[in-house]
Amino acid sequence: MSDLVVIAYDGEDTAFRVRDRLVSLTKEHVIELEDLVVVVHHRDGKTEIKQSTDLASLGALSGAFWGLLIGLIFLAPIFGLAIGAIAGALAGRFSDYGIDDKFIKEVAESVGPGNSAVFLLIKKMTPDKVVDAIRDYGGHVIRTSLSETEEANLREAFGAGVPAKAEVPPPSA
Repeated sequence: MSDLVVIAYDGEDTAFRVRDRLVSLTKEHVIELEDLVVVVHHRDGKTEIKQSTDLASLGALSGAFWGLLIGLIFLAPIFGLAIGAIAGALAGRFSDYGIDDKFIKEVAESVGPGNSAVFLLIKKMTPDKVVDAIRDYGGHVIRTSLSETEEANLREAFGAGVPAKAEVPPPSA
């Protein structure tokens, strides 16, 4: 079973830096993620959601393979490849894999303007190494599906679940 953790950060770009660090940790086999989403709540009120997995591309690649295979059987490989790629891209585009999009949008609204958040769907991890690697970015745990003990440890490392505050530029003189 996977665990969900959502951490809010001050600043619009902090979550992207955390995402990059987490990606490097996956290459080191310190953490294994099912899904990783970055949300930025811009100062103008717009919310930007960046999924880590491009499902349309994955679907097109998979569909192209199966379409080519079926096309070879029926002696129409190019036609099969094209139809498979289109069908796969559509299937990937409309499938909801990982963290629920509605949940992401709901939680994104609680992250104040000018801030960002990282949504993690964790398969497995080495908690102390992950926490040490991303602790310097600050952040506040705002949602989790962890056990009470694990959640308490995480909140202790990052801080209580208070929404991040917007960075306000100093008044110009």
